[in-house]
Amino acid sequence: EPHHPSLACLACLEEQAMSRPEHQAPPEIFYNDEEARKYATSSRMMDIQTKMAERALDLILLPDRPCLILDVGCGSGISGEAISERGHAWVGYDISPSMLKIANEREVEGDLLLSDAGAPPSFRPGTFDGCISISALQWLCNIDKKSHQPFKRLRTFFEKLYSLLRKGARAALQFYPETAAQVEMITAAALRCGFGGGLVVDYPHSSKAKKHFLVIYAGFSGEVPANIPAPMEEDDEEEQVAVGSRERVATRKKKGKAGMTYKDKVLKKKEHQRKKQTNVRKDTKYTARARKSGAF
Repeated sequence: EPHHPSLACLACLEEQAMSRPEHQAPPEIFYNDEEARKYATSSRMMDIQTKMAERALDLILLPDRPCLILDVGCGSGISGEAISERGHAWVGYDISPSMLKIANEREVEGDLLLSDAGAPPSFRPGTFDGCISISALQWLCNIDKKSHQPFKRLRTFFEKLYSLLRKGARAALQFYPETAAQVEMITAAALRCGFGGGLVVDYPHSSKAKKHFLVIYAGFSGEVPANIPAPMEEDDEEEQVAVGSRERVATRKKKGKAGMTYKDKVLKKKEHQRKKQTNVRKDTKYTARARKSGAF
C-alpha cells in the first residue's frame, strides 16, 4: 500500500517553506516599517548582522589603506557601520524604503540609494575597492513579477558588479540558499560574467550555523592574492539569524578546539556568562581542575 503523507505533515512542510521571507512577499514589501524597526531595536540581531559583515570584510582582503566599499542590500546600515569602523567609506543600496529610512535615522556615514539589485544603479567603472552583501543575494532567485527571470537578473547584477569594481577587487556576498540548484545558479552567473573565485562555507558541518559566502574577484592584480580564504570552523556556540523568521539559532559545535585546553574553555564560558550579568563563581586554582578517580 503506497504511503501518503498526513495532512499534518503537509501542513508542516508548507509552514517550513513559507517561513523563508522570500516566500512571503517581495523584499520591498516584506521589509516594511514594522520589520525594518527590528533592525534598529534588537541588539542581538544587530550583533549578528555586524559579525557577518565583519566576516565578509575579512574575506575581501582589502589593502592597508582607506577604501571605498559597495554594500549591496545595505538595509538599515548595520553592515555599513562595520565598514566605517574599519576606516573605510561606503555606498549602499537597498530595495526597501523602510530599511533605508531606519539607516537615515541611525545617521550612518555611508551614502544610501534606493535600488533593486536585479537592476542595479550605475557607477563609473572601477569605482569600488570591494563589495560586501549580507543576506540579500537569495532574493534574486525569486520570481516576484512576471518579467522576473532569476538567472537573467543575476547576470545583470554580476555584470554591473564586475564593471564597478577596480581590477583585482573582491566581493564577499553572504546568502541563504534554499537549494543546491540555487547555489549552482548564482555561482554560474558570477563566473559567466568574468569573475574568478568560488564558494566559502563557514561551519559546513552544521545544518543550522552554516553560512555561505560567494567570494569572487574581478580579474587579477598584484595587490590582492587570487586564492580563496579557508572557511571558519568554530567549536563554541555560534549564533546566526535563522533563514525563516531571522530569530536566534544557537548551535553547539564539536569539542576539542585546537590550541584551547579544557580550562581555557571553562574560563571563556564563565567570562561570557559574566558579560550577561549572570551570577558566576569566582575563579580559583581549583577551577576546571580534573577530579580524582572515584571522587563524587
